[in-house]
Amino acid sequence: MKPYWLTTLAAAALLAACADPASDPNGDDGLESAAEEAMDTAAEEGEALLDGAADTASEAAQAAAGAVDEAAASAVLAAVLADARRDSDRARDIWRNPAETLAFFDVRPEHTVAEGLPGAGWYTRILLPYTEGAGGYIAINYPMDVLEAIFGDRMDEERRAAAAGLEASFPPRAAQWGGTVDAMTRFGAVSDDLAGTADRVLYIRALHNLARTGNMDMAVNDAWTLLRPGGIVGVVQHRAPADETDERADGNRGYLRQADVIAAFEARGFVFEEASEINANPNDPADADGGVWTRMPSSDSEEARAIGETDRMTLRFRKPD
Repeated sequence: MKPYWLTTLAAAALLAACADPASDPNGDDGLESAAEEAMDTAAEEGEALLDGAADTASEAAQAAAGAVDEAAASAVLAAVLADARRDSDRARDIWRNPAETLAFFDVRPEHTVAEGLPGAGWYTRILLPYTEGAGGYIAINYPMDVLEAIFGDRMDEERRAAAAGLEASFPPRAAQWGGTVDAMTRFGAVSDDLAGTADRVLYIRALHNLARTGNMDMAVNDAWTLLRPGGIVGVVQHRAPADETDERADGNRGYLRQADVIAAFEARGFVFEEASEINANPNDPADADGGVWTRMPSSDSEEARAIGETDRMTLRFRKPD
């Protein structure tokens, strides 16, 4: 049965065709033909309206489902951020803005997240319990040759042994933070079985040592390998002034120029989607010879407390579908 409005539309078209019979040189036959054409036109227009209404309803349903998912993810993250395991970390939240940062990177509990350089685990203590159960967690650490380049003469046997034993020592430690390490890898050594398994790759204050040792492209390539099509790379990195010299923005002071980071990811094929000022700090001139290590939390000097943590870029890139 046709909807009543479709029948009405057809009737109106038929009346219009009948309004002036003299104008039709074919007489009754022409009138009948005009009526049929009017009915066909009305049917086509009605079907188009129905299709449009169905598409609108589907889009509305998807938007509503997305809103529910976002609210649920926010609730899970809020519980993780309030967990007692983070008591010693929480003072940094004002500078590192984890809820806003992870929302900007669209990190959800069901995602598999690869974290570059978990280290002492500030973000790891958020990501592990956040993705536990529905999602997954992959740790990416330095390979030994990069550590040798970073530490130089300071790379003693104790550091070397600790670095070599990470695959054994890190998962039990991480388990105390409320989650499971599903896989571990090293920069430049991502295995085939990990390729395309991550929904998000996060490089949070992780790129400067790679840049200053000539391994920035390795980190970018590994992100490409790990990510599924459509996956996101989230970067938070100490930011040098845009007009800083190459020598002072090469990572040795911890600061990188935002344009250089964007160019490195775009050169690999990533799409730069957006930059955020979530983690910006205009009080940091980023000009200290001692670099980021003169800022909180590395330094507790009066100057460091007055400035706070570093000025940081927050960038989102997408691997094309």
